[in-house]
Amino acid sequence: MAEQDFNQYAQLSPFELKDRLIAIASSDAQRLMLNAGRGNPNFLATLPRWAFLSLGDFSMREAERSYSYLDSGFGGLPEHTGIVQRFDAYATAHRLTDGVRFLRSAISYVKDQLGLDQDAFLFEMVSAFLGCNYPTPPRMLPHVEEIVKAYLAQEMFGTVPRSGDFLVFATEGGTAAMTYIFQSLRINGLIAPGDRIAICTPIFSPYLEIPALAEYGLEIVDIRMDEHASWQLPQTEIDKLLDPTIKLLCLVNPSNPPSTKLSDAVLDRLAELVAKQRPDLFIVTDDVYGTFADDFVSIFARCPHNTLCVYSFSKFFGATGWRLGVIALHEKNVFDTALADLPEIEKQRLDARYASLTTEPRKIALLDRLVADSRAVALNHTAGLSVPQQAQMALFALNGLMDRGHRYKDAAKQLIRKRHRSLYANMGIDAVHTPNDVDYYTLIDLEEIGGALYGPEFKAWFTQSDLGTSFLFRLAEETGVVLLPGNGFEVVSTSARVSLANLTDIEYVAIGRLTRRILDEYQQDFLKSRVTLCLPLHSADPTAAEMASASDGSLGDT
Repeated sequence: MAEQDFNQYAQLSPFELKDRLIAIASSDAQRLMLNAGRGNPNFLATLPRWAFLSLGDFSMREAERSYSYLDSGFGGLPEHTGIVQRFDAYATAHRLTDGVRFLRSAISYVKDQLGLDQDAFLFEMVSAFLGCNYPTPPRMLPHVEEIVKAYLAQEMFGTVPRSGDFLVFATEGGTAAMTYIFQSLRINGLIAPGDRIAICTPIFSPYLEIPALAEYGLEIVDIRMDEHASWQLPQTEIDKLLDPTIKLLCLVNPSNPPSTKLSDAVLDRLAELVAKQRPDLFIVTDDVYGTFADDFVSIFARCPHNTLCVYSFSKFFGATGWRLGVIALHEKNVFDTALADLPEIEKQRLDARYASLTTEPRKIALLDRLVADSRAVALNHTAGLSVPQQAQMALFALNGLMDRGHRYKDAAKQLIRKRHRSLYANMGIDAVHTPNDVDYYTLIDLEEIGGALYGPEFKAWFTQSDLGTSFLFRLAEETGVVLLPGNGFEVVSTSARVSLANLTDIEYVAIGRLTRRILDEYQQDFLKSRVTLCLPLHSADPTAAEMASASDGSLGDT
C-alpha cells in the first residue's frame, strides 16, 4: 500500500471513516468485501414476526366487518366487544400456523401473568396494527407499556427486586432515545454548557460526540475501564464521581466495543457511592446488549431513582430497521427532584415553554417532558412511536417473556461466541472469554496481539509508529475487510472493533486469517526497518542475504 498521511482522518467519527474504508474495500470488483464494521445482526427472531403477520390478517378481517356490505375496499375501526371470541374462532381455522399459536399464547400470558384484560389487550393490538388512531397516550400504548415493563424487569433486574414502579417512553430506536435525553436535559436546565459529565470509556462514539456539540458544550470527565482488568472500572476511576461538580454519568453496559458487562462488585461500589455520597448524581445507562449477557443486572436496577435506562430491541431481535427503543425511568427519581429545585426564574421559563400542555406545567414529569420535547412541544398531541411499531415491540417483548426455556437467547449467545472463537483461532491467538464477556463485538488489540505473535520489540515498534489507522486502510485495500478504529470509541491501545453479529461463521474465519496476513506484512516491514538500521554506513540497500537473515529472525539483539 502506498504511503499516505492518515492525520486527515483523525477527527472523523468511526462510522464516517467506515464509509471511506468501504469505498476502498469494494474497489476490486473481483473480490468479496467483508464489512464487520457495523453491528447490524444477520440473525433475527422469527416467531414474533410470524405473530405480527397473523395479527395483521386477523386485524384486516376485523376491519372489513364494519363495512362488509360495501364492495369497494372499505374497512372500519375494530369492535371491542367480543374480539377475543372472534379471534378464537379465527384461530380454530389457523391453529397450525406459528403466528396464530404465538398470539393464542400471548393472549393467555397477558391475563395469567400480567393481569391484563384480554379483550382490551387484543383490541389495542388490532388497532395498533391497523394504524387507524394516533398513539394514545402519546408516550406509549397502555398495554404495550405493561408488557415492555415486564420484559425490562426480567432482562435488566435479574434477581434484584423492583423498588417501586417505573414508566416507559417508546422511541424510534436507541439513537432517538439518546437524542431526546440530551435534548431535554439541556432544555430543562438539568445540564448546561460548561457543566461536567462523566463518561465510562470505551463507549459508543455518539456519547462522546453529542456532549461536545456547541449547543451542549459539556466538559467530559473520562471514567476509564481497565483493559487489563477485564474492562472493569477500577476504584480510582469510580472515586472520580465523588466530585460534586460532575452532574451526569453516561455508560453503555455491556460496553461497546469491549462487549463486557459491569461485574457485580463494580455495581456494588457504584450503588454504594450513589446511595451514601452522590444521591444527586444523574445516570444514563444504555443497556442494548444486556440481553446477550449471562445473569445481567443493570445499574437501573441497582440505582433506580438516579437512572434513565435506554434499551433497544434492534440487536437482540434483529430489528434495526424497525427502530424500536425505549427510555425507562422510575416514578420517583432525582431528575424530577432537580426540576422542583430549579431557581424560580428557570421555572418561569419552563412554565412558558410547556404552558400549552397544562395549567400546571411545573407538575410535568421529566419523562413526559421528553415526549413533548421530541415534538417541539406544540405537536405533543401527535407525539409517540407509530402504533404498528409498538405492536411489533410488544410481540418482541412477549417472545422474551414467554421463552421460558431461553431457546432463542441461548442460540444467539452461542452463535456470537462461536464466531469469537473462530476469529481468534484463525489469527493464531487463543480466544479468552470471561463470565462478564458478551462477545457481540470484540476489540482486536493490535499491540497486544502483535506482541504475542512477534515479540515485545515489534509491539513497541508498532505502537511508536502509530499504525492503527494505516492498518485499517491496508486491510481494506489488500483484503476487502472493513473494521472500525478502536480510538473512535476512546480506546487507548491501537485496536480495531469487529462486530461478531453481522457475518457468517466462515467469513469470520476469513477475517481472522486476513488480519493475521496483514500483521505478518507489518512484521516484515519491522524486520526490514531493523535491517536498515543495522547496515554499514556505506551500504545503500540491504542485500538479499541480509533480508533472508532478517526473515529468519537471526539478527540477534542488534
